[in-house]
Amino acid sequence: MTIKLQTHKELHVVAGRASEALALDICDELGVKLGTAGIDEFANGEIHVRYGESIRGCDVFIIQTHAELDSMSINDVIMEQLIMVDAAKRASAKRITVVAPFYGYARQDRKASGREPISARLLADLFTAAGAKRLVSVDLHSGQIQGFFDGPVDHLTAMPVLVDHLRGLGERDLVIVSPDAGRVQVAERYTNVLHADLAIVHKRRAKDEKNQVEAKEIVGEVAGRTCVMVDDMIDTGGTIVAAADLLAASGARRIIAATTHGVFSGSAVDRLKNSVIESVVCTDTMPLPPHKHFDKLHVVSVASIVARAISAVFEDTSVSEIFGGNNLA
Repeated sequence: MTIKLQTHKELHVVAGRASEALALDICDELGVKLGTAGIDEFANGEIHVRYGESIRGCDVFIIQTHAELDSMSINDVIMEQLIMVDAAKRASAKRITVVAPFYGYARQDRKASGREPISARLLADLFTAAGAKRLVSVDLHSGQIQGFFDGPVDHLTAMPVLVDHLRGLGERDLVIVSPDAGRVQVAERYTNVLHADLAIVHKRRAKDEKNQVEAKEIVGEVAGRTCVMVDDMIDTGGTIVAAADLLAASGARRIIAATTHGVFSGSAVDRLKNSVIESVVCTDTMPLPPHKHFDKLHVVSVASIVARAISAVFEDTSVSEIFGGNNLA
């Protein structure tokens, strides 16, 4: 006797505590219900996860951006996602995809000097060991991180939603400014889509001091024009504010900062509020508590982009076609 089984894939989306709001928006876009992760802590702070529904045989997507949250450090948040992956593996999920809108430790992607770690690779190894088969992230700090993970990586870009916002400004004489030489390729993509010119800020970073940057000069014509600085993240705000001061000194008429990840560490909010920057545009890849909101800030959502990527992965269709190949850097 021959037995034939009719199998079907089932999409299951869950979220860690750092990305619940974004995950709900993603699920609304997908038309599915957000699963119950059942996250709790023991008295000593150890994290416990028990899924509220059966995920046996499911295609599970675990959403957690790597950011500090309330009393949780970024390391706590990463550990929580690792435990969620392990729980899904042991609950017999068919395939586990880690969705990390902001990928932690991405700036430690190489040895800049002796006796340093490559922490971005270590994090990828941890997710592989936990049981993740695929990684989805938005605007990685460097494209080479895709090669650190032992499995497919879908590198999304927030450019479509940021471009829509910039188009809404109604400016025709835009200059896209790369805050350093390493972001020129990304800035060029914005110039192509917005039919804008390109300028580059030449800067020098202090070799032995973290977060210390000195802007030096502008390459390109910015006088009397609207300048939009694009970067993957704003952390302390030092780089972007130094670049803005240089643009203002060079005669820029309006200065706007557009970034994917609004990390806003330390005194970044005060630094941005008191800068010559007219407005700061970021996405919701990072949770932004009330003290990180300020009048100049405009937040656009990547929920539709991540939802389309999840749908493509689930249906085994192309993710890069969503962006027309502009996500491959």
